[in-house]
Amino acid sequence: MAFRAGGKNIRAAIGALVMLVALAPAAIAEKYASIVVDADSNEVLHARHADEPRYPASLTKAMTLYMLFDALKSGEVSYTERLYVSRHAASQPPSSLRLTPGSTISVRDAIDALITKSANDVAAVVAERLGGTESRFATLMTAKAKTFGMNNTTFRNASGLPDTRQLSTARDMAILAERLLEDHADYYHYFSRASFSWGNRTYKNHNNLLKSVDGVDGIKTGYTRASGFNLMASAKRDGRRVIAIMFGGSTSKSRDAHVTDLIEAAYKSFDENKQADEIKASYAFSALQSPVNPNGAALPMLNGQVFTPPVGEGDESTSDDIAFESLIPSKPVIEGP
Repeated sequence: MAFRAGGKNIRAAIGALVMLVALAPAAIAEKYASIVVDADSNEVLHARHADEPRYPASLTKAMTLYMLFDALKSGEVSYTERLYVSRHAASQPPSSLRLTPGSTISVRDAIDALITKSANDVAAVVAERLGGTESRFATLMTAKAKTFGMNNTTFRNASGLPDTRQLSTARDMAILAERLLEDHADYYHYFSRASFSWGNRTYKNHNNLLKSVDGVDGIKTGYTRASGFNLMASAKRDGRRVIAIMFGGSTSKSRDAHVTDLIEAAYKSFDENKQADEIKASYAFSALQSPVNPNGAALPMLNGQVFTPPVGEGDESTSDDIAFESLIPSKPVIEGP
């Protein structure tokens, strides 16, 4: 899927990007990136650091779900099939359903758990069912992504848990969103699911834009300390669909606000015939405020709340993490909102 870069705003963005890259010691050290695409024409309305490598976090699960939807469509699996939970899957750190080894979960529940709870153990369960092992499934994910034109994406796991080799870009994630909409329209409605009940608990969808922004009907949030707060969102108004991707928010609130602004600017870019207008797009996106501290370290989270470790319990960093200017907590990284 090739997106067309349309408008003076894109040329300006490219120029600004070149300058920023020249000034920055390493582009990978930054967290923020964004892109907005008119899904109907594939025209890029806005882009900033859109081709720079970023950690996808749980946006990875959108690819895991694509692979699962492929399997459903081909008849390889069914909604009612019970997926086996291995020790490896059960050992995945939160966010999770706390599945136990030897138990099972239906394909239908697995879909809801991946979208709403962003459950890492469920991602591993799906990976092992479709790929035999999670590492082999990640190789299959990467190969499939390359066929879409996601040439700057490499998957090493099915969940998005921290791995310095697991990288993508805002543009590649927009391509993935487009392919989900095009190839699996029959399953896309799952991304608008408000909540999911499992056991005695009900989990709310982390995508707050579903209930607060006109037309938003999906699709996936993501967070690790290294990535910051990410969001892949899509909205449809008056028959016109846009896709907005953001990486690297310092809080979920600032991320949600910025993606809301991106979507609103996108719809201000269309003329009376619902076609993208270069001049309107230039004004709409130039008026946007940059997210507050877009490249600052994301706040550590525990069960959806900001977590402050006790005195003396700091973060431990490896040499790879220092190279990426990323801090990975010594305790399990919470992958979720």
